[in-house]
Parts: sequence; structure tokens; C-alpha cells
Amino acid sequence: MGLREKNGVKMRLARFLARAGVASRRKAEVLIRSGRVRVNGQLVTEVATLVDPERDRIEVDGKRVRLPERVYYLFYKPPGYLTALSDPHGRPTIARFLRGLPPGVFPVGRLDRDSEGLLLLTNDGELAQKLLHPRYEIPRLYRVWLIRPPREDLLERILREGLEIEGRRVFPDEIRLIRRSRREIVYEVRLHEGRKREVRKIFAAAGSRVKRLVRIQFGPLKLGNLKPGEIRPLTESERRALLRLLESA
Repeated sequence: MGLREKNGVKMRLARFLARAGVASRRKAEVLIRSGRVRVNGQLVTEVATLVDPERDRIEVDGKRVRLPERVYYLFYKPPGYLTALSDPHGRPTIARFLRGLPPGVFPVGRLDRDSEGLLLLTNDGELAQKLLHPRYEIPRLYRVWLIRPPREDLLERILREGLEIEGRRVFPDEIRLIRRSRREIVYEVRLHEGRKREVRKIFAAAGSRVKRLVRIQFGPLKLGNLKPGEIRPLTESERRALLRLLESA
């Protein structure tokens, strides 16, 4: 069973067949209309028929079809890789690290090519949509190494008045100095949504430039001791924490 413990979540039959890997959505509709699909023993030809994947028995040409088990992994994305499964320009992507995982696993959200750190991997599309929807305001925490000190007055103004990014004003939740020495300048930035290169643009607006950017937390999930390129399944407590977060939002 998936992350959500509740039964009774219904979906359209054609969508179910597509998610089960039987065929694309369009070809699944053809299968249904041609009389090759049964639900609980009954022939169904209406593509909009709703089914409960947990309770209904769906068969195509007499063979039962089930959704693949939902899986959830934490992944430390190394720098230098696109958060994508393919790239038309041949640039390196995270797909090389996902070999051996169950089919249909994809990253939830993205980190830009030069950034690194925590990504959630799953084949649970409904969960991914919720986590990325602005209304849930899933917090993200980044650790940032800078080339030179930013202007504190400008950081305070950004916290107070926000910053225009992609035609929309965004407001960081927190910008905190972690360490400042002759060797390094390190901040932590907490956001409740991820806009394109938002952290880099915040520090650029404050007169600085990012040298290294690592996402160390996404909602209740923490990077912990993962090393670049490593992947591990979520623990049961992490799965429950993610569920509680969505239920309370």
C-alpha cells in the first residue's frame, strides 16, 4: 500500500490503465472502448468509469492488472546534473543514478544543475502534485556558501518586502548566518516554495554570489548522512511524517 493509508480513492479507468503500465492514456481508452476491459467481472466500455485501485478487480483480456507498489526514496543529487530523466542536448541527468529502481520513479520538484542535495524520488504522482502545490507551502531548507558577504540591510529588506522573481513577489521565511570567517561565509535560507534559482537571486540582489548551494531539508525529510549520488528508501517514520504534513496542511 502507498504512503496514504486510506482506501476509497478513485480514478478514471483509462488513467488507472496508464499508471499500471498497460498502455498510454489514449491507447487505454481504445482498449476500453473495444470491450477488452472488465471491472469486477463486468464488461466496461466507458472510458470515464471510476475505479478504486485498492478494491476493484480490473482485467484486460482476462488478465488482472494492478498498480505498481508506491515507492519513496531520498536521493542526494550531486552538482553538475540536471534534475531530469533525459535531455535533448545530451547534458548529464540524474537518470544514471536511478537505474535499478522500480519503473516510473521520478524526482519531486527540481534542483538546478549547479545545486546539490535532497530530492524525493517516487512513482506516486498524486503525492508529488500535492507536495509541489503552492497551497501546501512545503518548507525547504538550503545551506549556502557565498563568495563574498552580502549586505545585511538588503537581506532584511528582502525578508520584509520580498523579491520579484519570474513576475511574482516571493518572501523567504528565514535567512540566517551560520558561519562567517576568513575561510568561508555560510547562510541558511528557508523557503516555503521553490521558484527557479530563487536562493541565488536572493543573494545576488543582496550584492553577493553563491559558490555552493545544498538543499538539506524538504518538509520533514532531511539529507542527514547521505553522500552525493546515494539513494535510500524512506524510513517508516519519515513516511508517517510526510503523511501528517499533508493531512495538516
